Amino acid sequence: MKVTRLSAIAAAIAATVATVAAISAVSVSARAPASTAAELAAHPRRFTHPQQNRYFPLRAGTVSIYRGTDEGEKLRERVVVTHRTRVIQGVTTTVVSDVLRRADGSPAEKTRDWYAPDNSGNVWYFGESTATYDRRGHVDSREGSWEAGVDGAVAGTIMRAHPRPTDAYRQEFYRGQAEDQAWVVQRHASTTVPYGALHHLVRSFEWTRLEKRVLSLKLYAPGLGIVREKDMSGGHESFVLVAVRHRR
Repeated sequence: MKVTRLSAIAAAIAATVATVAAISAVSVSARAPASTAAELAAHPRRFTHPQQNRYFPLRAGTVSIYRGTDEGEKLRERVVVTHRTRVIQGVTTTVVSDVLRRADGSPAEKTRDWYAPDNSGNVWYFGESTATYDRRGHVDSREGSWEAGVDGAVAGTIMRAHPRPTDAYRQEFYRGQAEDQAWVVQRHASTTVPYGALHHLVRSFEWTRLEKRVLSLKLYAPGLGIVREKDMSGGHESFVLVAVRHRR
């Protein structure tokens, strides 16, 4: 199904998604994060022989370039899977650098994300260090930064090894700062972006109880990861994959 047809689908189910999001968010936030099942599932013994995830690969040296807009402003995003690692709660995570720049080249946001695939190929999200910048290059905010195990924050699943429609899961949890969730709605989707025509994609809707009106679409391609993302309601962000290269 082409992305050009997604708006009608999203409009038809947006109310359902919002309801699911609200219910899910309440149930998640009501639990005491210090002893959740998610923490137990992220035990270091599950990461002794990590397996790559085809929809969220973490091959060191991969550089992905995106272009997009937000509130009418043109933006360019550069995502690098670095060779650096960070040990969090006994798990060796991969550091991914994500830099968003405005049309004039000034930084809008810089983020370091920490991901780790487990022995089954599920990719876990252990946190991020993020900062937004004003047009003078000064840090405007670090809101949204979190690290699993610190101040009650809990690791989440960014992509399952075998995503299927109706799968719903928490991607991150730091109360009041980072509470993204995802709902897989389709396998074998197709789209065309500047990078090329792509098939066999996973399509998901993603949201957070911290921005209850915002519903976003993401498309994940085998061997590439995210290739398209777009706010379907409540926001104006839209990004597409332009190029991918590999460096040592």
